[in-house]
Amino acid sequence: MKAAIYEHPGPPDVLRYVDVPDPVCPSDGVLIRVEAAAIEGGDLINRASTPPPHPAFVLGYAAAGEIVAVGEKVRDRHMGQKVTSFDLAGSHAELRAVAASRTWPVPEGLDIAAAAALPIAFGTAHHCLFARGGLKRGETVLIQAGAGGVGLAAIQLAHQAGATVLATVSGDRRAGRLVALGLDHAIDHRSADVVDTVMRLTEGRGVDLVVDPVGTTLQASLAALRPEGRLVFVGNAGGSQLSLDLWPALQANRSLFGVFMGTQFEKPDVYSTVSRMLEQAALGHLKVIVDRTFPLAAAAEAHAYAEGNSILGRVVLVPN
Repeated sequence: MKAAIYEHPGPPDVLRYVDVPDPVCPSDGVLIRVEAAAIEGGDLINRASTPPPHPAFVLGYAAAGEIVAVGEKVRDRHMGQKVTSFDLAGSHAELRAVAASRTWPVPEGLDIAAAAALPIAFGTAHHCLFARGGLKRGETVLIQAGAGGVGLAAIQLAHQAGATVLATVSGDRRAGRLVALGLDHAIDHRSADVVDTVMRLTEGRGVDLVVDPVGTTLQASLAALRPEGRLVFVGNAGGSQLSLDLWPALQANRSLFGVFMGTQFEKPDVYSTVSRMLEQAALGHLKVIVDRTFPLAAAAEAHAYAEGNSILGRVVLVPN
C-alpha cells in the first residue's frame, strides 16, 4: 500500500509518500480501507519532534473508511461497514489495522471526512469541558484557539450546554464563522490583550473555566480565571515546555487539570459520548468543519498548510 511515512522528526518535508507492506488485520480488530484521514494536532507535534519507533513509521491518529477484513474475535463489526477510528499511529495510509474497540460505526448521512475529524476533536472538547472542567449552565468559558478542531467543537458543546462562550481567534472572517456556531465573544489575540479583554467582558470577575490546547498561552489562561476557577490544558499545539508560574493559582485557589486523550477513548463513557456526537453530527446538530482536503500523496504539503496557515477546523487527507 501507499503511505506517508517519516524516519526522523522535522519539518513537513520529512514526510515521504512510499510503498510499505500492507498491515495485518489483528484478531481483535479490523482492517480499514482509508477514505479520509484527519490531520490532528498530535500528528504535527509527533512529526516535528518525536523520533519514530521504527523505520518507515506511518503516523496519524484519525481515519475513517470501509472495513475490508475482520478479526476472528470480533463480533460487532462486518465487512463493508463504514467506521471511523482512533489510534496512536497508522492513519496516513491507504489501509489501517486497528482494534475494533477503537472504531465507531459511521451513521448514515455523515460525510466520511467529517466522520474522520469528529472523534478526537469533539471527544477531546467534551472531556475537557464536562468530565474534567465541570462546566455548568450559566457559567462562562474561555476557549483558546477557537478556530482549531478542538476549539470549534468546544464552542458548539459549551453553547448547547447553556454557557457564555469566549474564544480567541484571529481575523474577522473566522470570528464570524464561530459566532454562527454559538460563540458569544471573539477575542482577536493579534490585536487585543486577551486577559484585559476577558476582564472587561466579565466585569472584572474572570471566567469560570478555560480550555487551553495551545500551551504557550497557559499563563494568560490562568490569569483570565476567576478565583476558584478551573483551567484544563490539553495538547501542546504551541510546542512549548508548558512551564507555568503556579503561585497565582495557589493564591486564588484555582484548579488545573491536564488531559491526554490517548488513554481515554476506549473508556465506556468516553466511547459512548463520541458515538452520540457522531449521531448528532449526522442529524446536523453538530458541525464538523473541514478547512481543506489534500491527496495522501501530498501529505507533506498538507502538514505545511496545517502548520503555516490560519485554518478553520481540520485538514483532511484523501488516499488516491
